[in-house]
Amino acid sequence: MNRKWMARLLVSLLAAAGVAWSGLQPAQQAAVSSDAATPREALLAARETLRVGMWTLWHDREVVLKPDQPNHKITLRSCAGCAATTFTQPATIRADGDSLTLSVAGRKGNATRIWIAAPVMLTAHSETVTLYDPVAITARDGALVIVVRLPVETYVQRVVASESGAADSAESLKALAIVVRSFALHEAHGHADYDLCDSTHCQLLHWGGNGERRAQAHAATLETGSETLWFHEQRALAYFGKDCGGRTASPSEIWPHAKPVPYLPSQPDRFCTADGGREWASQISRTELTAALAKHGLAAPGWQNIAVAKRGESGRAVALKIDGAEIDADEFRLAVGESLGWNKIPSTWFEVSGQGDGFAFHGRGWGHGVGLCQEGAAAMAQLGRSAQEILAQYFPGTRVADEATGREWRRLAADGFVLESLETGDAAYLPDLNRARAEAAERSGLNTTAPFTVRAFASTTAFREATLAPGWVAAFTEGHWIGTQPLRTLAGRRLLADTMRHEFLHSLVEQQAGPRAPLWLREGLVEVWSEANGGAGLPRAARSGTAPLLTPEADDVALAHAATEAESATAHRAAEWCAAQLLARYGRAQVLEWLRSGVPAGIVATLGQR
Repeated sequence: MNRKWMARLLVSLLAAAGVAWSGLQPAQQAAVSSDAATPREALLAARETLRVGMWTLWHDREVVLKPDQPNHKITLRSCAGCAATTFTQPATIRADGDSLTLSVAGRKGNATRIWIAAPVMLTAHSETVTLYDPVAITARDGALVIVVRLPVETYVQRVVASESGAADSAESLKALAIVVRSFALHEAHGHADYDLCDSTHCQLLHWGGNGERRAQAHAATLETGSETLWFHEQRALAYFGKDCGGRTASPSEIWPHAKPVPYLPSQPDRFCTADGGREWASQISRTELTAALAKHGLAAPGWQNIAVAKRGESGRAVALKIDGAEIDADEFRLAVGESLGWNKIPSTWFEVSGQGDGFAFHGRGWGHGVGLCQEGAAAMAQLGRSAQEILAQYFPGTRVADEATGREWRRLAADGFVLESLETGDAAYLPDLNRARAEAAERSGLNTTAPFTVRAFASTTAFREATLAPGWVAAFTEGHWIGTQPLRTLAGRRLLADTMRHEFLHSLVEQQAGPRAPLWLREGLVEVWSEANGGAGLPRAARSGTAPLLTPEADDVALAHAATEAESATAHRAAEWCAAQLLARYGRAQVLEWLRSGVPAGIVATLGQR
């Protein structure tokens, strides 16, 4: 069957099952069809998105698709030129050799590739994940190949959340984010169907969970947006591992064909062993080892002895001798890990001896030991070292720079904030930012001793990629961090003063807001105090005699999920009206108290009443 015929068959079968047809929204269509881009287009887009293999160690044969919410639809296509189809019923995609079978409501159709627009819920091997990025599914040798196209910064955030530990703090997480981003963008990872896998072969990525570390990972990713490691004006290779055991490894100790690079030496790490360090020991039976080595083609059954044949500069085993044959030590570690568990031989820094009908292993470290040691980085951060100092320790001679331009971010101190910029001319805007900062504090009556960080991106594209903000947003604030479109752009459009005052207000309000403060109140106060009259007298929204169409509860949802600039504007007007009513009726002091503690339900119910 040719591809067009299969596509028509799939269309007719889905239509017979009662499936509705519709076109994709332009943004969705571009995202879903991007797998069909030319090589040059794919290269140009490489800095914006990454194709990440999903559930790559499971080799699933079947996956079930469901809408992410009741009454929502799944949208997919079965070929690059096909029209999109939407349906509300659960669907099953099954691998059949190198082809796919799609089943919906008892009907089946075949395709070689299926593109799915986000959002969608996927279930396989008893795991369910909701994805908010486009998915492409193919089959290879009877197993599904699921590829999710993630924005670079979303990928970095997910990996940092997955790979970080309880000992990490802000600076070690920022260092990790820079290394994760560099690793993802600066080298090929050997996969035919996607750029990176989701296992430790590349960088571990959990598709669900990690809620306890997600917020910290998000902050670290945001504050290092677009930053990667460079060496002598070239992009640098970057690796990390859990625990180097007190000495890092050079790449050639782990990967025989790796070229030596001066910024990845084998060197002592006193931070990793600051608490004395940890050693490990395990016993593995001959039967278990024989099966693991045979499965990975490293040794045939019947071998008798195993010993370390060669060590590297750090003391790690580089080669092992099994009877008379040598094998690579890291391949041995990976074979045992994949077959018996990663805790059996967690690093190649070990001694081995025969013990009964098996072998005893004793060693130190966890992981390959090349590059950043997470144990040491966490210890450095706890000692007050910055992310830059951590990276200088593990990648000597490198520098942190903007991925797109190779330029370093300059830090300019001002009144209560630091301006980070790639443009030397941005220093001229410091007086405008100082005034905006002072006006925000004066209008709101709020202040903070913690300094703000304002990062001015060099282009609108860079701003959107780093913050994932929609196209109509001029700046983005989270906590004490403010990201903006280029200052020259905002100044040229006469938006600089209003935008920066607005963002400083956002930061001041958010730092005062308690966990029960509704979004409509937080956003509404910022809108009121951003007015041209500086919030003096009766606010504009309070003078309006017409209540907004949205209730406060509905406005919270609209503010969080506005899909267009018009929806966002409507939601913000409603929030401003509600906040203005509270200020007019109860005064600033009471409203600020509610900002910290939450607005009583009885007070919320009176909004809209005259």
